Amino acid sequence: MSAVLPLFVGIPLALVALSTLAPWRWLRDALALLAPLGTGIAGLWLLSYTAVHGTIAHSVGLYIGGVAIPFSADQFSAIMIVTTSIVAFTANWFAIAVGETQAQFYSPLTIMLLAGVMGALLTADLFNFFVFIEVMLLPSYGLLTMTGTWARLSAGRTFVLVNLATSTLLLAGVSIVYGVTGSVNIAALRGVAAGHGPATIAMGIVVFAMVVKAGVFPVHTWLPRSYPATSASVMALFSGLHTKVAVYILFRIYVVIFDLDQRWATLIITISIISMIVGSFSGLAENSMRRVLAYQMVNGMPFILVMLAFTSGNAQAALAAGILYMLHHMITVGSLILTVGSIEETYGKNLLTKLSGIAKRDPIVAAVFAAGAFSIVGFPPFSGLWGKVFIVINIAKAGTTAAWLVIAVIVVASFAAFLAMLRIWRKVFWGGVMNRKRIPESLHIPRSRYAPGAAMIIISFAMFIFAGPLMHAVQSAAADLLNTDAYVTAVLDTANHPAVGIPKGGK
Repeated sequence: MSAVLPLFVGIPLALVALSTLAPWRWLRDALALLAPLGTGIAGLWLLSYTAVHGTIAHSVGLYIGGVAIPFSADQFSAIMIVTTSIVAFTANWFAIAVGETQAQFYSPLTIMLLAGVMGALLTADLFNFFVFIEVMLLPSYGLLTMTGTWARLSAGRTFVLVNLATSTLLLAGVSIVYGVTGSVNIAALRGVAAGHGPATIAMGIVVFAMVVKAGVFPVHTWLPRSYPATSASVMALFSGLHTKVAVYILFRIYVVIFDLDQRWATLIITISIISMIVGSFSGLAENSMRRVLAYQMVNGMPFILVMLAFTSGNAQAALAAGILYMLHHMITVGSLILTVGSIEETYGKNLLTKLSGIAKRDPIVAAVFAAGAFSIVGFPPFSGLWGKVFIVINIAKAGTTAAWLVIAVIVVASFAAFLAMLRIWRKVFWGGVMNRKRIPESLHIPRSRYAPGAAMIIISFAMFIFAGPLMHAVQSAAADLLNTDAYVTAVLDTANHPAVGIPKGGK
C-alpha cells in the first residue's frame, strides 16, 4: 500500500492541469474543494493505516533506499495532512463565497500549493523537501499579488525577496550537508548532527532557513507585513500551510538528525521566550484586524517549538503537547482570519478605527470571533485550553528554573494575546452602529461568508470535547516521530545502504 504515497502529489497536480484548462468557473470551484477534500479523506485513511502497520515508505521507481526519491508516512505526517487539508478546504470555500475564484487561475494555484504541501509532508529527503517548498512558493507568488493592487504588489515584493533568499539558503545548506555526509536522505542522516561539527553547521543552515519561513524572532518581521496585505482566504492558506510545513520539518530534523540533542535547549528556550513576548505585544500597536492576527501567528510558533527543549524527560509527552498546539493553532487562527475577512469583504473596511457595532449588526459573526479569541487565549470550551494546559504541564515536569521562566512568559504572552483580542472586540464589535448614511442598515454579512470561519471554530470546539481521542492521536504521532528505528527501516534498505548516523546497537 505504500505505493499510493506519490499519488498524494500526483493527483493534485493532475487536478491543477484540469482546473487550468477548465472553461467553466463552477468546475474550477468544484476542483478547488475536491482537491483538499480528497487529500483530507486520504489523510484519514493514512492515519488509520499507519496506526496498524506503523511507518510506511515508497521509493519512486523502486530504486534502492538512499538512491530513490523517497516518500514516507507515519502518524505525524498523516495528522498534518488531515489538518492542512481542512484549512485548505475552508479557505477555498471562503474564496468561492466572496467571489475571489472569478480570477481564472485562483483555483489551480491553490491546488498546486496543496500539492507542494503534500510532497513536503511526505518526502524523506532534504533535497526533495526543497523541491516541494518551491512547488509551494511558485503558486504563492501569484496568489499574493493576484488583484494587482499597490499594497499587494508591495507585500508580494517582500514575500518574494524573503522566500527567494530563504530558498537559496536552504539549497546551500542541503548542498553542504551532502558534501559533508554524502547523503541528503533524512533516514540516512539519523544522528549525524549530534556531536559532528561540520554536519551540525550544515544542518544549522537548513534549520535557520526553516526558522525564517516559520516567522520566528528575530526573522519574523516580513510575515506580519506581507500576509495581511493579501486576501483573507490566501492569508488563511499561508498561515495553515506555509508556516506549519516549516514547523513540521523542524520537528522531524531535530528528532531524527539532531537526535534530540539537548545542548541546543538553552538557545531554543531563549529564542522562544523573546518570540512569545514580541509576538504577543506587537499586535497591540497595529491598526488593522488581520495585522493583529498576523502577530498571533508569530506568537504561536514559539509555543510549538519550545517543546523541543523539554524532551530530555518524557520526550513523547513533550512532542505530543507541541503537536497538539500546532493543530489547534492552524484551526483557530484560520477561523479568526476568515471571520474578520467576512467583515472586510462585506463592509469594505479593515481598520480598527473605521469599524464599530458589528456585534449589534451581525451577532453570529461576533459570536464566532469571540469563540476564536477565547481559543487563541486558552479559554474553554475550545482547543486552546488543552493546547496550553498540556504545554504547561509538560514544561513543569522539568522542574528547572528555565521551565518556570517559560511558564511565566506563557502566562504573560497569553494575557497580552487577550488584550489584543479585546482591543479588536472593543474597536470593531463594541460601540455604536456605523454611519448609516454610508453603510445601509439593511447591510449584513451573508451567511455564506461567515460559514467557513464558523465551521473551523466548531472543529476547535470538537477538539475540546473529544480531548481524549485527540490526545491519543497526537501521542501516537509523537511516538512515530520518535521511533527513528522504524523510520530508518522503512525508508532505507539498511542491509545494502546503512544509515550514515546509526549508532552501534541502534537507538
